Amino acid sequence: MIYASDLDQTLIYSTRSVGLALDSPLIMAAETVNGKITSYISIQACSILTTMAKEMEFIPVTTRTMEQYNRIELFREVIQPKYAITSNGGNILFDGIPDLEWNQFVHDDIVGKSASANEVKTLFDQIGNDDWILGERFCDELFFSIVINREKMPLDEVHQVSKEIRNLGWEVSVQGRKIYLVPISVSKSAALSHLQQRIGADIIVASGDSLLDRCLLDYATHPIAPKHGELYREELRFPGTMAYSFTSTSGVLAADEIMKFVSKVSYSNDKVMANKIERG
Repeated sequence: MIYASDLDQTLIYSTRSVGLALDSPLIMAAETVNGKITSYISIQACSILTTMAKEMEFIPVTTRTMEQYNRIELFREVIQPKYAITSNGGNILFDGIPDLEWNQFVHDDIVGKSASANEVKTLFDQIGNDDWILGERFCDELFFSIVINREKMPLDEVHQVSKEIRNLGWEVSVQGRKIYLVPISVSKSAALSHLQQRIGADIIVASGDSLLDRCLLDYATHPIAPKHGELYREELRFPGTMAYSFTSTSGVLAADEIMKFVSKVSYSNDKVMANKIERG
């Protein structure tokens, strides 16, 4: 069994999104930068995840770059998963070491299916200016992460240029204070499919909160999303259109429910396997 999960706003939470007082006894540090805590996790969720990671293949799946993922102490020092998917699927780590063959495969696939990064960025820059674009980064030489002032973003212009960019083989995702421009070949589900074939698991539980996680949850046999984020807002706009379970709580404590969901699936799977063994 595989448990594949997005990280930010699904398992770990920034100071803005945690939803509790930062000195709450229910949470603990997951990540620090320059001695300052930047992400938290529920203590209960951390405990359950630590145990489950010894019983199944836990795979962190994140849009973070490799560098950003590696600074999370929780996964560097406490849980230490064998596999990790970073860069929105563009990189796979085995025991912390990048799989260069997978990365080359993704780059080759981009060449065959999508316009160049320069062409896409030039198109986007036609509507971008300093009034609402606060910063940008070409992440791991794969996709663009653009920090924005959401209130000043020209919605109609972004909507129109997004259509043009999608015609060039790229996806556009607006998430909170960021816009992501991502080639269609850079996919969390594609990377997970690659690892599933390597591991040989039939059952996949997946969790995530954003539109970039949608392909991940659609690929899973047992998907769940927290009661916040883009996926939950889509569910509110179009009830019942997504075949996911949703937590009843939001914020950092949603991870507790997600962990219990994973545990329940694991328990049911173990019972099925035990029955098969008994039947010979």
